Amino acid sequence: MRASRDWIAPALLMLALFGTWEAWVRIAEVPQYLIPAPSLVATTLWTNLDSLLPSWWFTIRITVGALALAATGGALIACAFALSRTLERALLPVAIVLQVTPIIAIAPLVLIYLDDTTAALLLCAWIVAFFPVLANTLAGLRSVDPGLRELFALHRATSWQRLRWLLLPTAVPYFMAGLRIAGGLALIGAVVAEFAAGAAGRETGLASRILEASFRTEIPRMYAALALVSLTGIAIHALFGAIDRWWVARWRGSTGATTTTTH
Repeated sequence: MRASRDWIAPALLMLALFGTWEAWVRIAEVPQYLIPAPSLVATTLWTNLDSLLPSWWFTIRITVGALALAATGGALIACAFALSRTLERALLPVAIVLQVTPIIAIAPLVLIYLDDTTAALLLCAWIVAFFPVLANTLAGLRSVDPGLRELFALHRATSWQRLRWLLLPTAVPYFMAGLRIAGGLALIGAVVAEFAAGAAGRETGLASRILEASFRTEIPRMYAALALVSLTGIAIHALFGAIDRWWVARWRGSTGATTTTTH
């Protein structure tokens, strides 16, 4: 019941925004080649669904693949950093450089060095999604209660025992928070990299459909493809939000932890 109430305000706001948009376009008689009405965008999306779905599926595959690599690599490297300060000091600057460099600047170089466009897009999306998982997980691993850390040291726990029974349980909420952020960033990385690639053809994603529609001045179709990207991002955010709540609630129930996190 509470979850349904939480959706009421955002839903009403979106309805008001789309209603205002629709009314403004109709009253001002704005040409559809400038700004199409939401109803026209929805109709165009429905009529072009057969051509957009393969591109949507391509973008989803790139996003999911990049997110899986980011989650695995980010968690493993964060664990390595938590166990070795020397390794963290050596490699963390490299991760920061990748994070702060705009993907639109990296993508052309990646596309030059990799012959496989799909692999290049996957790498670009991974670069964008990797750092939030690494940073959040590492923050969770570093947030262990000092008293518990001293207790494990008193009992001469090995590095693996500290990681398995002390560090990882504490880092679970932080890892999920990072994964929630990385989900949307992986989608952004996949779309932006494809824009930089300027790929064309059937085996391409939604970014190519947006570019194609803009070249042909098919503005309603461009908005429809963009709407599909936005809906995908919203779905990813909602999915990981639900997984986050379920997993963290289960973790707290099984460990009796009372740590709270903000997303």
